[in-house]
Amino acid sequence: MIVTIICDIPLSRNNGTAVAAGNLINALKERGHEVRVVCPDENLWGKEGYFITQKRNFGPFNKYVAKNGVTLAKPDEKMLLKAISGADIIHCIMPFALSAAAVRIARELNIPVSAGFHCQAENVTNHMGLEGSRLANKLVYRRFYRRIYSKCDCIHYPTVFIRNEFERQCNKRTNGYVISNGVDTEFFGCKKGTKKDGKFTILCTGRYSHEKAQGVLIDAVKKSVHEGEIRLVFAGSGPMEAELKKRAEGLTNPPVFAFMSRSELVKTIEKADLYVHTANVEIEAISCLEAICGGLVPVIADSDKSATRGFAMGANNLFKPGDADDLAKKIDFFINEPYEAEKCRLLYMGFAGRFEKERCMDEMENMLARTVLACKGEYGVPVTEFSQRAALHME
Repeated sequence: MIVTIICDIPLSRNNGTAVAAGNLINALKERGHEVRVVCPDENLWGKEGYFITQKRNFGPFNKYVAKNGVTLAKPDEKMLLKAISGADIIHCIMPFALSAAAVRIARELNIPVSAGFHCQAENVTNHMGLEGSRLANKLVYRRFYRRIYSKCDCIHYPTVFIRNEFERQCNKRTNGYVISNGVDTEFFGCKKGTKKDGKFTILCTGRYSHEKAQGVLIDAVKKSVHEGEIRLVFAGSGPMEAELKKRAEGLTNPPVFAFMSRSELVKTIEKADLYVHTANVEIEAISCLEAICGGLVPVIADSDKSATRGFAMGANNLFKPGDADDLAKKIDFFINEPYEAEKCRLLYMGFAGRFEKERCMDEMENMLARTVLACKGEYGVPVTEFSQRAALHME
């Protein structure tokens, strides 16, 4: 197939959406497909198959946007037309201006459209201080539907949670495929390293931002009866780093704050004892799955806006969102009960296999091929040799 990927954000790997987009691009190329990519990532200038757009200018809000690490693409009609013409299908990563323009052009050219669902309404309303507003979140979802998803032939949802949430908010059924974004094979079977200082290490991975709520973990450790034995590692980066460091003052063991490469994160998982996922808003949380696949037991915020709570195997794997006292109790349980922790770890190892990346990428490839085939009669789109073979294989 010829697949054009439309990504409103840079592909630099500092957030889950960029990682998911990069994984899909690489997987399709490895499977022999031609992939064209439209995005605003200046680091990819001149690379074959990449069409680099300018970044959107937010005028007086540019400083705020830069502080929060938000970069969105400015639509370029000529560039989009060049990238989309002759494609078998386009796949949009985010529901913003670049994707909206791409969808319109693809429809004019009778080319099928698919899109991934990687942005919750709360990721938008959070920047306006309206994260808790049901009306504001509903309006954002309905705008997403009107501009992008209502025009798609299929939608990729990473979890059942976000499919149900979106369809409920819009009061619409969609042609959706639930497929995990997948975990790299290097996270499976991590070998536990030997710790020299005997500290109980708790890993928390994710962007330092309001909706990730890492502060509750710092407060929980301060309340733990094992405070002096615990070391926190926050793997990530983001606008709230200074605030989190200030909040962590007074801990016996100063936390580690660091953005980590994939290999560095694997090594950190190997040396950690527990994973805590504090985010209140989450579509899937590959970071949590990476830790689970690497052999860590998770303790997860039980937020009704997070799909991650569905990964909990029992009551001790959940804590009340924002409740440092409850989180402290769960941390102390796993420190006090190493036998129970090991039983839980073994349960999770059996759960992890379904998220292996290559398996998930096979499903994504099949989703795109099925969509091309389904649209052949309606749109007159030429079907590649691969799509014909894939159809026979999937029958």
